[in-house]
Amino acid sequence: MKATSGGWAREVTTRGLPIATDIAGAHLFMNAGGAREMHWHNSAEWAYVVDGHCQVTVVDPEGVAEVVNLGPGDLWYFPKGHGHAIQTLGPTPCHAILAFDDGLYSEHGTFGISDWMSRYDTRALSQAFAVADEAFAQIPKAETYIMQGEVLALDGPQARSARELDHSRTHRHAMMAQKPRVSTPGGALYVASSREFPMSTTLTGMVLKLKRGAMHEPHWHTDANEWHYVLKGRTRVTLFAPDKRVAVAELAPGECAYIPRNCGHSIQNVGPEDAEVVGVLDSGTYHESSLSDWLSKAPRHLLANNFGLAEKDVANFNRKRLVIVPPVTPA
Repeated sequence: MKATSGGWAREVTTRGLPIATDIAGAHLFMNAGGAREMHWHNSAEWAYVVDGHCQVTVVDPEGVAEVVNLGPGDLWYFPKGHGHAIQTLGPTPCHAILAFDDGLYSEHGTFGISDWMSRYDTRALSQAFAVADEAFAQIPKAETYIMQGEVLALDGPQARSARELDHSRTHRHAMMAQKPRVSTPGGALYVASSREFPMSTTLTGMVLKLKRGAMHEPHWHTDANEWHYVLKGRTRVTLFAPDKRVAVAELAPGECAYIPRNCGHSIQNVGPEDAEVVGVLDSGTYHESSLSDWLSKAPRHLLANNFGLAEKDVANFNRKRLVIVPPVTPA
């Protein structure tokens, strides 16, 4: 964990979760008045705002700037190299789950403005910006990371200064304000691919809500790895790997899972309350193949052969794709 005056961040990379070779995650917490300084990465950054509000400032390589406000259920996405900063708005802390399209990403290796400028010769800086050397006398002597400052009101002049770009260029998407891709008595699945969020070209965001006892049916993603984080409840992930082994893990809030590309898996809510999972796929498009599609669309005589069943028994399989299967009702 890395903590400074305005907040902290905790990361999960392939060093701590070896299977997660292509996606890293982080947990960002900023105090009221805290700001994650202007910085950029070699990897793209995606985030889901869990609690609180923040203002994001982004400057792209063409010099186009966006200042936009986010609240719970909103996403941000910064392509690699886009300079950005995040500042808490309002009297409560801001809490977000982040993901990066590089399993070796590290917050400790990020390019930060205070870290960079504190190491530069002040004469070079004064030449670059055409100001006197004294203009840089008070800048920090090292990285500030998340700096504590004055609390900015949710409806104050700073919040009202936001200027959002058009849909094709904005770095913000209000995912939870949209209709879910799937909604059944068992829960809901929200998806934000590049189709819904054009800026998000390398990562697709997901939020899965499962009622007690419900399941995200056995499925796989044909062109993407999956990383997810449990926000609420307890889940059981069952993974079918290419080496023909099955792995089962139960996750509690604050724990994460990684599903390699094309590995069959399901997610069950095994706790006493509703579960909520937030995550990403490392592709800008969303594809999901399901075992129920195979069972419903393959010829029955083929399934009878594969399973060694009478053809009449194959008809007993659930032949409707539900995606989210509701709890089993006791007989």
